[in-house]
Amino acid sequence: MKDILKKKSKKIYGLVGKGISYSFSAKYFNDKFTKKQLDNCYYQNFDLEYIGELRNILEETKKLRGLNVTIPYKEDVISMLDSLHKTARVIGAVNTITISKKGKLKGYNTDHTGFKKALKPLLESHHQKALILGTGGASKAIAYALRKLKIEYDFVSRKESDVIFSYNDLDREIFNEYQIIINTTPLGTHPNIDECPPLDYSLFTNKHIAFDLVYNPEETTFMRKAAEHGAKTSNGYKMLVYQAEKAWKIWNK
Repeated sequence: MKDILKKKSKKIYGLVGKGISYSFSAKYFNDKFTKKQLDNCYYQNFDLEYIGELRNILEETKKLRGLNVTIPYKEDVISMLDSLHKTARVIGAVNTITISKKGKLKGYNTDHTGFKKALKPLLESHHQKALILGTGGASKAIAYALRKLKIEYDFVSRKESDVIFSYNDLDREIFNEYQIIINTTPLGTHPNIDECPPLDYSLFTNKHIAFDLVYNPEETTFMRKAAEHGAKTSNGYKMLVYQAEKAWKIWNK
């Protein structure tokens, strides 16, 4: 906080999340500001134990102009906003916030844009259906993007329901039907790099895409195990860049 308060002449942007020391956002944006000679801009991580702490950040950081939001607050933050962009309202999750000069907060979702742009180059004609691993805020943006791409999808969770697969449900028949497997959970994120969704990875084939929203490490355990059985893999780095650039455009409208 002291670092921010010393920069009273600057426009402050930041990332809201929990356990986000690994995040690329601060370096990405501050490098961007340096390259563009935007000396009046600065980006800071706001690592919060609970979302209510955001009120203190807003009160103490008067030059705050925009925020990104990550796990686990993409849904929780909505109750603190003054308004929502229509797409964020449909998705039900927010990862970008604008802050007006009067202190009004408006929520947007740029995750769906980032994911769609990152996935499209990987798609082939047989990639018709997807399984979304996880049911948190990130998964909602992924589902929205898949609808826009006209790709059918279903969710997978540890808790089975009438409309959600459990991990134990996933067998060869289901994997043959769903050719895109997307990890939207934080499993495998640094420093817990040995973790991965509890799948039978032998079910992957060279017809599958294994897309992991995690980007640190560069190759997650989920990606490595899927690739061992021929799957095409991608981490979440390109998605992150695309959504960050969209956020920057929103902040500067």
